[in-house]
Amino acid sequence: MLNHDRTAVELPHIILASGSPRRSEIMSSVGWTFTKDVPDVDESEIPGEPPEVYVQRLAKTKAEAVAARHSGHAVLGADTTVVIDGQIIGKPIDEDDARRMLRMLSGNWHDVLTGVAIAKDGETHVGLQRTRVKFAEMSPQEIEFLVELGQPLDKAGAYAVQAQAALFIEGIEGDYWNVVGLPINLVYMMMQRFAGGR
Repeated sequence: MLNHDRTAVELPHIILASGSPRRSEIMSSVGWTFTKDVPDVDESEIPGEPPEVYVQRLAKTKAEAVAARHSGHAVLGADTTVVIDGQIIGKPIDEDDARRMLRMLSGNWHDVLTGVAIAKDGETHVGLQRTRVKFAEMSPQEIEFLVELGQPLDKAGAYAVQAQAALFIEGIEGDYWNVVGLPINLVYMMMQRFAGGR
């Protein structure tokens, strides 16, 4: 019988260094209490920088920028990007750019990479999650459907797996929540290591 006065799983309050509504929704859905403090950081790529290094660097930069303002508090930073054929596909700059990205993804596998960083009082732990996603072949009309209804401009790769794009996704290998915007299991495991000093 469960003892409702006490639980074996503790989700300590965390500061989320992100303005992403999807990350907030994921945190809330698992019952994790948090406050948001959105950092202002340069997200430019460094020429020749591998995508895996890019997302981890940005996550670390975001977390540490906010942690500097919150002594004694754990800060979570994250950065997600889509990678196809070794090329980073960020957020589209306009609808034509979104169409270009969706044409690249059509009929192909791609990687969704998220760098995760937790910073507190000068200590930072960094992790990486990779998920593979396969889109079905999409007609020009289907791509236009996603551009018009999928609100692509604020999303890496111009799509949201949990919205209209779900109609065209044939397969996912790995963490689904990573594709939504935050690999919450990785965050939980990293927080456990952080708390345990491991």
